[in-house]
Amino acid sequence: MNKKTYLSLFLLVAMSFCSLADDAKSLSFNEARKIAKEGFIYGLPLVMNYGVMYEYVIDKNSGQYKAPFNTISNEHRVFTYEDTAVITPNSDTPYSMVWMDLRAEPIVISVPAIEKSRYYSVMLCDGNTYNYGYIGSRATGNEAGDYMIVGPSYKGEPPSQIKKVFRSGTDFSLSIFRTQLFTPSDLPNVIKIQDQYKISTLSQYLKQPSPKKGASLAFPKIDKELVKTDFFEYLDFALQFSHPDEKDKAMLEKLALIGVGPGKKFNFKELSLKHKAEILLGMKEGENEIKDYLKTIGKDVNGWRVSGAGGDAAYYNGNWMLRAAVATAGIYANDAVEAMYPYARTDNKGQALDGSKHKYTITFAKDAFPPVNAFWSITMYDGKTQLLIKNPINRYLINSPMLPNMQKNKDGSITIYVQKDSPGKDKEANWLPAPNGPIYLVMRLYWPKESQPSILPPGEGSWAPPGIVVAD
Repeated sequence: MNKKTYLSLFLLVAMSFCSLADDAKSLSFNEARKIAKEGFIYGLPLVMNYGVMYEYVIDKNSGQYKAPFNTISNEHRVFTYEDTAVITPNSDTPYSMVWMDLRAEPIVISVPAIEKSRYYSVMLCDGNTYNYGYIGSRATGNEAGDYMIVGPSYKGEPPSQIKKVFRSGTDFSLSIFRTQLFTPSDLPNVIKIQDQYKISTLSQYLKQPSPKKGASLAFPKIDKELVKTDFFEYLDFALQFSHPDEKDKAMLEKLALIGVGPGKKFNFKELSLKHKAEILLGMKEGENEIKDYLKTIGKDVNGWRVSGAGGDAAYYNGNWMLRAAVATAGIYANDAVEAMYPYARTDNKGQALDGSKHKYTITFAKDAFPPVNAFWSITMYDGKTQLLIKNPINRYLINSPMLPNMQKNKDGSITIYVQKDSPGKDKEANWLPAPNGPIYLVMRLYWPKESQPSILPPGEGSWAPPGIVVAD
């Protein structure tokens, strides 16, 4: 699975078999198909999240393993084409991350004081893929501090020295640290900061005995082949750690009818062939609807799609299609106020971007660079896999810290050359290597400015990304 994306993994599931309970026998063909479709859309982010968690903290032989639960993992580098567990990975900032098991007790995240010129953020994302809070430059400032993360059922009071308490909607939760890297030579400074990020259980933080742990948990193995047969089984497993609210209730009642939920048993084999066909058709319809919905999110601006990104439970407000689409486009996306992600698959005239057919340019006028409080970047991905691409100069993006070393036009503008072959040694500082095939570009605006000119509100702000122009 290391060389496949989770996008393709979970889209393939629509051609799979799933196990269903005896309850499904009483459903009409159309009812079973509709529930399978809605269940696929509802459950896709949860199952995708479990797949990433399994590779990162459970399967030590996955090739993507990071660290055990409640242990911080620091990547003293940026992501490259060899990182395949998460689609559209960020290659701007070295990552630190921790998967938190909040069942027994809270976790305390301690951050050091960081110079004000350096952007950092700590995104807190639960198993529903909801961003339930932030620590960092925008949200809490660059001062040192201790922050407590609690599970959905925790009732205790925080210690007095805790600056803020964040409540996860699920028992397992992910914390992603992004620390700005100015230049390659700046990496030792980033490493010093990463080494000061601390994770401790509440009992460790208070220097008290740890609470008694519950029974060990058997995490079901997940890979490309298994997910084809057991999508709803993985969803059922993930749901036991979620504490749903009223917006989930109707969907969970429907899922119970096809065997997903507490006390249910999977029994797909006993269904008639016609019922099986209706279930599979419903899942395929769910896949297709997600693809179609992705095309409608946001607004087209000069060939870029500008829309809001991730958010908390209130942001999604029970819109399961939006949640599935965001996870499909790039799981663990930031809130719009933290980062905006205009993306492009077409040029400024609406034609598909393809490095095997064309060379392209992107030109920023002198005074029209992306308006941000932190920094911005444009990252190149393979249009088929949404992964970073191998290239001769090991460059996966162009970002604002690179501007001083880039070639400027006579009028002060800067042109980026988007093509598979070098534009020439004199222009290589401005070269963003492209694949020999479909192109997927993502612009990242970290901590976008809210005063105009701004990209905010998403798709309605006065600043617009420049078009991608065919140059040959």
